[in-house]
Amino acid sequence: MRLLDFRSDTVTVPSPEMRAAMAAAEVADDVLERDPTMDRLERRVAELLGKEAALWAPTGCMANGIAMMLHLSRGDRFLAPVAAHVLGSELGTAAWLAGGMPEALPWEGGPGKPTPIQVSRSAGNPGPYYALRTTLLCLENTHNFAGGTCTSATEHRALVETAQAKQLKVHLDGARVWHAAAATGASLADLAWGADTVSVCLSKGLGAPMGSLLCGTRAAIEEARRIRKMLGGGVRQGGVVAAAGLVALDYLPRIPEDHAKAARLAVGLRDMGLNVAEPETNILLVPVLNIPLALSLTEGVGVRVLPVGSALRFITHRDLKADDIDEALVRMQPLVAQLLTTWEGDRPMV
Repeated sequence: MRLLDFRSDTVTVPSPEMRAAMAAAEVADDVLERDPTMDRLERRVAELLGKEAALWAPTGCMANGIAMMLHLSRGDRFLAPVAAHVLGSELGTAAWLAGGMPEALPWEGGPGKPTPIQVSRSAGNPGPYYALRTTLLCLENTHNFAGGTCTSATEHRALVETAQAKQLKVHLDGARVWHAAAATGASLADLAWGADTVSVCLSKGLGAPMGSLLCGTRAAIEEARRIRKMLGGGVRQGGVVAAAGLVALDYLPRIPEDHAKAARLAVGLRDMGLNVAEPETNILLVPVLNIPLALSLTEGVGVRVLPVGSALRFITHRDLKADDIDEALVRMQPLVAQLLTTWEGDRPMV
């Protein structure tokens, strides 16, 4: 039985075009000088995001970690929405390496989203010398564990303006901001407006084998390059993987295809009686009563998913075809009686 892998949009394999570009890439030592292909990728992504410069990093966790080390000092507090990737999925890097104390903001603005009032209230005012200093707001768009929900350009601007009024820096974890742009119709630059740094991922939804980029001012990226080296992230002939990233960016116009697959999957699961909210992007959360049982059942029919809180997470991607969605629904139909949930509400809170 062929496996249908919905665990993540990172499970894609490089396309033939990517492999050809990697093989033919013009390269040089990016630590001693600049790799020309890496330089082209960084310039192109910075332009897309409306920032002055960009820095490639091997992973999104490293890109976010570098941003945190840029913005935080020991004794600082940073704000982020509940279940943000930087809070629960990066092994405490912000506290361990950057020295920041996290404060999670509940989703008062909708799934995955804080409100400007929350930001203002949580930022507070300068206290005595022994108090934590709130210095950073970290946003996530789309919000993975809220079900791929989008922050609109208008909502983003309001959050950033509030942060700026409270003298906070802003970092946007935009690993899947490509999807937010496709879903909302906003430009990538508008969704990154005002952020001091933005991280974006080439392996989530775009099919590259690896790589994220951190974007910001030239001064910030110069310092980020030093921090990347400190963390062991300096690369030599990085153009080999940068070439795949350049090809991956050509996939941006096709992202709505993955959103359509998720919507098609949601309709089929709802028709079976499962409580599934309409996905905003390519992530679908399916509440179930018994996570271990549900994972065993879906794995048994060759449908691979991951758990998020009390739900199964399905992520559609370029290596899943429309026919694969139909096949997944056929395989899951016999499981419905054991998966049905009495959950009240659109999405599980994690």
